[in-house]
Amino acid sequence: MTREITARQAEIEVGESGRMTVYLARPDDSAARPVVLVGSELWGLTGEVRAMVREVAELGYVAIAPDIYHRSGTEGATGMEENDANRQRGFAMIERLRREEVEADLRAALSYARDEAHGGEKAGALGFSLGGHVAFFGTSRLGLDAAAIYYPGWLTLDGIALSRPEPLLDVTAREIADGGGRVLLFWAELDHVIDAEQRRRVEEGLDAAGARFESVVYPGAKHAFFFPGREMYDKSAAEDSWTRVRELFAAELG
Repeated sequence: MTREITARQAEIEVGESGRMTVYLARPDDSAARPVVLVGSELWGLTGEVRAMVREVAELGYVAIAPDIYHRSGTEGATGMEENDANRQRGFAMIERLRREEVEADLRAALSYARDEAHGGEKAGALGFSLGGHVAFFGTSRLGLDAAAIYYPGWLTLDGIALSRPEPLLDVTAREIADGGGRVLLFWAELDHVIDAEQRRRVEEGLDAAGARFESVVYPGAKHAFFFPGREMYDKSAAEDSWTRVRELFAAELG
């Protein structure tokens, strides 16, 4: 079934931090629908991310992607070209991220989706790489009902992104379990960022906390396997994982 959707970019207030760009899409009707927060990769709100927001909306949800780099400038709002210079710029902006500020960003995006786009009470997250890291965090702090998380780096490491001062896994596993949301993790066997030991530690941490989760590893796949048009794209892994995402959201969000 193909739905007509409406999509727009907006600037929203985030406490005393100023204004943050978000990209939002939803079915072209007035029905209250569950909200899905979409977390982008290192490159910000690129065309790929915006297309993903629209695709999630076509499934029947209010989808919204926030620019969590907004305190560092405007590059994240427009999306950055994938090159070495922008990779360095992206990592510089990652170093400026703070848990309390990102939590405020996610809450502001969720509130905007509910107040301005008829978002319902149920909410989930979908994130890729850095966005998966952020979605993992958001699931714990916002008590989300479901999260589909692709190759989330740095959960078991300290000193990078939101894993400061301690690894993010150490402070979120119990919160995710207590929130009761269901988490679906997608990994690439040949990921150059996330090795098997990191995957094992994430799975053991969530299991020990009593979280509802499933972990799927795709043999032969590499980091960033989901989006077409890249050298790392793995059609089989991308299609299978997206089927699982649809099933997860249908079951947990409705």
